[in-house]
Amino acid sequence: MSSYTMKQGQQPGQQAQRRITPTFVLMNMARERLAKTKYKIMVLSGKGGVGKTFISSMLSLALAVKGYRVALLDADIHGSSIPTMLGIMGLRHTASEAGIEPVKAPLDIKVVATNLLLDTPDTPIIWRGPLVSKAITELLAKVNWGENDFLIIDLPPGTGDEAITIVQTIKDLDGAIVVTAPSILSEVIVAKAINFVLRNNVKLLGIVENMSYFRCPKCGSVYQLLGKSTGEELARKYGTRLLAKIPLDPYIGEALDKGVPYLLAYPDSDAAKAIMEMTDKLIEILGAEKAGGEAREENQ
Repeated sequence: MSSYTMKQGQQPGQQAQRRITPTFVLMNMARERLAKTKYKIMVLSGKGGVGKTFISSMLSLALAVKGYRVALLDADIHGSSIPTMLGIMGLRHTASEAGIEPVKAPLDIKVVATNLLLDTPDTPIIWRGPLVSKAITELLAKVNWGENDFLIIDLPPGTGDEAITIVQTIKDLDGAIVVTAPSILSEVIVAKAINFVLRNNVKLLGIVENMSYFRCPKCGSVYQLLGKSTGEELARKYGTRLLAKIPLDPYIGEALDKGVPYLLAYPDSDAAKAIMEMTDKLIEILGAEKAGGEAREENQ
């Protein structure tokens, strides 16, 4: 993002002068703000409707259950929905001398989302790409993030301005999780997100196949309602791990209707158990250590 210009009369080989732009300043501020966050992970997918925001929010909760200090950035500026997933739609960001204060979600997760800055959550944000990129950079730079073990970044579908802004601003990303769903259409489009990660030299931590199957609660039979499983094939093709197969569960929608986080409301469900196992795999991959505090009881 930074650019260089030659001073008048300066000869080739002499030191170039760095042009300091507002964006360059904000990016440096963002890096300073995040210096006390140990692990920074983005969650993305090339396709909408695969449950990427569900995975981001439930992963954050699972990490918090295990005793980690977690911050969660909803970088989907136009379609912010993390607050709905965590049941905090009635809350709003406030300002302090330290900057914009995150909203506290269950288990003390620090949430930052544009929907928590609006008077009403149904207000549309009608911005072109450059304004979206600037908004993300300003949030990273001006939020009082404090000290965290994890920052989870939930991105909108695709590989556009939001994803580019994150990889350009957060140079020390610890990796990316790519979410897919079991269909041929998802496989092709999600592969674009995987290639985006690899071409930007971000570590591909693994793939999550969401809505992988449905288990009948009466007979126990398993059905692949959305189509053939594609997560394993994608993982094999790109030399990475399949972190989890998350089943469909009608109680996910019920939890949303009640305004409670699914993982906490139904901790003994198949989907909740798969999310906790996915989290364990991620912790093992990163070798993540808690910076402070004992692990919470998993049924909290």
